[in-house]
Amino acid sequence: MINLLFLARPGAGKGTQAKLIAKKFNLIHLSSGSLLRQEIAAETELGHKIKDTQITGELVSDHLIIELIKNKIADNPKAEGFIFDGFPRTLKQAEALDKILAEKKYPLNLVIVLDITAKEMMKRLLSRAKIENRPDDNEETILARGKIYDEQTEPLIEYYKKQEKIINIDGDREVTKIYDDLDKIVSQL
Repeated sequence: MINLLFLARPGAGKGTQAKLIAKKFNLIHLSSGSLLRQEIAAETELGHKIKDTQITGELVSDHLIIELIKNKIADNPKAEGFIFDGFPRTLKQAEALDKILAEKKYPLNLVIVLDITAKEMMKRLLSRAKIENRPDDNEETILARGKIYDEQTEPLIEYYKKQEKIINIDGDREVTKIYDDLDKIVSQL
């Protein structure tokens, strides 16, 4: 069982790398962003609440995200492992994930931090907004999401350092170079 967590500023490419690693190692990629977008696309009541929250650049509540992830883990009892992408974002979520995984008897193996600069974050997300027509990728929202990352997600790095699970990867490089590094790291688990 391999369980990985990707942490990074928005636009760092964690989703791209998570998909590549998940495919190679037969892991289930749990992207909180994708799960939330599925709810929005389904136009559920929850999806409307999520959309309103995302447009302002704020994060969806801990309780909701924890339930979504817990349900997805439960839906895949024969999984060879999971990659968590965009979850956890807060200490409360990290503690909840530790508890969920401990109950299942398969702890988190490694936390991969893809480091990118704020300037690179802005450049990538504005480019993605044009390509994918994503209304949540505009300058104001990007700045708000960067600030939320600094305030709420960066403390997770310290939380996981205490567990000796952190590895930092330079995320400003080309996708293939980042993937090569990750492939070597995960192959050793």
